[in-house]
Amino acid sequence: MASTLHFLTQIPSHPLKLSPTSRQNPSPPVKHSHLKPIKKHLTRLADSSRCEEDCSVLDTTTELDAPVELRAYSSLLRSCIRSRDIHHGRLIHRRLLLSGLPFDSVISNSLITLYSKCGDWDSALSVFNQMGEERDVVSWTAMISAATENKMQGRALSLFLEMLNLGLIPNEFTISSVLHACSNPDFSKIGILLLGSAIKTGFCKRNASVAGALIDMFAKIGDLASARRVFDELLERNKVVWTLMITRYAQHGLCLDAVKLFVELVFDDFVPDQYSLSSVISACSELESLLLGKQLHSLAIRIGFVSDVCVGCSLINMYAKCAEGGAMVDSRKVFDRMPQHNVMSWTAIISGYVQGDRNDEHALSLFLKMLEGKIKPNHFTYSSILKACANLSNAELGKQVYARVIKSGLAFVNFVGNSLVTMFANSGRMEDACKAFEVLYEKNLVSYNALVDGYVKNSNSEGAFDIFQQIESMNLGANAFTFASLLSSAASIGVMSKGQKLHGRLLKMGYESDICINNALISMYSRCGNTEDACIVFDEMRYRNVISWTSMITGNAKHGEAHCALQLFHEMLSTGLRPNEVTYVAVLSACSHVGLVREGLKTFHSMQRDHGLVPRMEHYACMVDLLGRSGRVEEAFEFITSMPLKADVLVWKTLLGACRLHQNVRLGEIATKNIVELDPSDPAAYILLSNLYAVAGRWQEVAKMRRGLKEMKLRKEAGMSWIEVEKRIHKFHVADSSHPQAQEIFKKLDELVDEIKIMGYVPDIDCVLHDVEEDVKEKYLLQHSEKIAVAFGLLSTKSPRPIRVFKNLRVCGDCHSAIKFISMKTSREIILRDSNRFHRFRNGECSCGGYW
Repeated sequence: MASTLHFLTQIPSHPLKLSPTSRQNPSPPVKHSHLKPIKKHLTRLADSSRCEEDCSVLDTTTELDAPVELRAYSSLLRSCIRSRDIHHGRLIHRRLLLSGLPFDSVISNSLITLYSKCGDWDSALSVFNQMGEERDVVSWTAMISAATENKMQGRALSLFLEMLNLGLIPNEFTISSVLHACSNPDFSKIGILLLGSAIKTGFCKRNASVAGALIDMFAKIGDLASARRVFDELLERNKVVWTLMITRYAQHGLCLDAVKLFVELVFDDFVPDQYSLSSVISACSELESLLLGKQLHSLAIRIGFVSDVCVGCSLINMYAKCAEGGAMVDSRKVFDRMPQHNVMSWTAIISGYVQGDRNDEHALSLFLKMLEGKIKPNHFTYSSILKACANLSNAELGKQVYARVIKSGLAFVNFVGNSLVTMFANSGRMEDACKAFEVLYEKNLVSYNALVDGYVKNSNSEGAFDIFQQIESMNLGANAFTFASLLSSAASIGVMSKGQKLHGRLLKMGYESDICINNALISMYSRCGNTEDACIVFDEMRYRNVISWTSMITGNAKHGEAHCALQLFHEMLSTGLRPNEVTYVAVLSACSHVGLVREGLKTFHSMQRDHGLVPRMEHYACMVDLLGRSGRVEEAFEFITSMPLKADVLVWKTLLGACRLHQNVRLGEIATKNIVELDPSDPAAYILLSNLYAVAGRWQEVAKMRRGLKEMKLRKEAGMSWIEVEKRIHKFHVADSSHPQAQEIFKKLDELVDEIKIMGYVPDIDCVLHDVEEDVKEKYLLQHSEKIAVAFGLLSTKSPRPIRVFKNLRVCGDCHSAIKFISMKTSREIILRDSNRFHRFRNGECSCGGYW
C-alpha cells in the first residue's frame, strides 16, 4: 500500500475547501397529525420515482406551513437519483435549505450522489466541501465514485489518498469505485496493487461489487484470463457479474467463451437479462452460427425480451451476418415487429443492408424513410450511409450525405470523417480522399488505415507505403488491418520482398496467430507466385475460417492446380465450415482453368441445393468461361439466354473472349452488340471483336473497328510487364528502349530467339493482328513486354532463383510458346502472372498444360 500511496501523491489534486456549517438548529417541529396522510403519500411517491408529483405534494405541505421530516427529504432525493432528475433534485435541495433543517450525512451524501449521477461535478464538490468534519466513508466513496463517473480518474485516486490519510477505512463500495477508476490503462498498476487489498479483506471472493469492478478493470486492460479467475473465485455470483463477464468476452472477440458462459448462467438457474442476451446474440453473430442464433431468438421470445431494443438490434445484426447469402429477410421481420424504434434499431437495419446483403439502394431508401420521421440519424447511421455511397462509388451522393452531417453538428466525429475518406477512395477519387483526410479534426490510426486501404484499392502501392511510413514516424502503432492492407498492396504488384519483410516484422510483433494476418499472407504469397510459402502459412494456422480456405483454393486455382483446389474445397466442407459466394467463385474458376466441365457444373448446382447460396453474376460468368473455354461456345450462349438474371457486361465479355479463342465470329458479334448496349464507353468489346476479325482475316472489318475506336476517342490499355530485382521494380512496355540496360536486354533476347529456333520454336505470326508482311510481324513479336522482362530477369538473376514476371494483360500465344522454350534452354523456372492466371514454366512445360 505504501507504493500505492507514493504513486498517488504524484497525481495533481485541487484542494478541498472546508467551510464550517453556519446553520442554526431550529426549535423542534410542531406535530400536525392531520398531515400524516400527506406525508405517507409523499413517501409512496418517492418510492415510485414520481419526482414531479413529489415536488407538488412538497409544495402543498409548505403552503400549509407544515414541517417535513428529514427522512422524507432523503426519500425524495433517492427518487430523483433513481430517475436522474436533476431539475426536481435542485428544487428539493432548495426546499431543504429554506427549511432550516440541519443536514445530516445521509442527506449530504444523497445530494453528492444526485449531482454526480447527473454529471454536475461542481455542485457535488460544493456539497462535499460544506460537510466539513461530518464527512464519513460514504461521503468520500460518493465523491470518488462521482470523479470516476465524470472520467476524472486521477482526481478519484487523489480523493482516495486523502481519505486514507484521514485514517478512514475504505469499505467494499470504496474499493469498487477506486477499481473502476483504475480501469483507465494509465492507472492499471494501482488497480493490481488494490487487488491485494481486496484479497486480504475477502472482498474479492465475497463481494460481487468489488469482483465486478476487478473483472471490468482486467477486461479493459485486455487481461481476460485474470478477469475470469476473479469471476471463478467469487463465492456468490449475481446476475450483474455473470452479464459483465459474458459481455466482456463478447466485446473482446472471445465469442465461444461468451456462449459457453451464457450456457452456464442458464444451468445455474439464472434468468438472463436483456444485456446478457444481447451480448451472447452478438457473439453468435461473430461465430456465424445461425442455428444457435435462432435458439437464442426463441429464448428471447419465451422470457419476454424480444421487444427490447438492445435485443432486437442484436437479432437484426445476427440475421444479417448469419443468414444464407447475407439475406435480410429475417432481419427485416425482426425490425418490422419491434413495437418501437430508436436510432439504434434504424442504424442496425441500415447497416445490415450495407454490410450483409450489400443492397445499398435499399439502405438508402430506409435512410430516407428514417429522415421522414422524428428520429434523427446519429454518427453511426451516417457512417453506414457513407459506406453505402462508397459501395456504389457514388461520390456525389456521398457529398450530399456529408452536408447533412455538417448541418447535424456531427462533422467533428472522427469515424464519420473516416467513412468520408473511404467513400472517396472507393469512388476512385483519391485526391478528394486526401483532402477529406487533411481536414479531419483528429486523425487516428483508423483515419490513416482508411487512406492506406484507399491507395491499395486504387493500385497505388507507393502511396500506401508512404502513409505507412507516416504511421511509423508518428508512433501510432500499426495494427492488423494496416498490415493486411499493406500485404494486399505488395501482392497487387507482385513485390514479394516487401511482403516477406512485412511477414518477418509481423512474427516479431506476435501476430503469428492472427487469423486476418495469416489470410493476408496466404493471399500475398499466392499472388506473388509462391504457393509453397502460402501452404506453409496455411498449414501452421491453428484456427482457419472460410476466408483462409478460400484464399488457398483461389491460389491453387490461379496456378492451374484445379484438383488440389477441389480437394481443399472438400476438406473445408468436412470441417463443417459453410462456403460463401467467393469460395464458389474460386472453385468454379479452378474448374474453368483446366476444363473440368463436369465438376464445374456439379459444383454450380450444389451452391443453392446444398448451401442455399443464390448464384450471382460472377458465378454465371465463371460458368460461361468454363463452357466457352472448353469449346462449347454455343452451349455457353444458350446458358446466358436461360439465366434468371439479365447478363451484365462481364458475362458478355467472357463469351466474347471464348469466341475470340475459338474463332466464332457470329456469336462474337452478338456478344459485342450486347456489351456496347450496356456500356458504350468500354473499349474492350471493340478490341476483342477487332482481334476476332483479324484472326479470321477480315481486315476491312478490323480497319472499321479501329476507326470507330479513334472516333469515339477510346484507347486500348497499354501492355506492360514488370519484374522485381534487388528490391526494385523494373517496368517494360512494348518495344521499350528506355531502360538503362536496354542494349544488353535486346542483345540477350536476340540470342535467345536464335537459340530456341534451333530447338523448334516457330514464331506464331497469327498473334500479330496487323495487316503487314510476315517478317515485320516477327519483329513485332520480338518487342513484346513479357519477352523483354524475361530477358532482363535472365541477365539480372542467377539460378536456381525463379524469374517472376507480371503482366497487366493476358499473355499472347507466341510469348507463351517462346517462354516454354526459354525455360528449357536456360534450365530456369519462369513464373508469369498475367491478368487471368499464373503460368509456371519448367523444362519446356507450363503448369497450364496448354489450356489457357
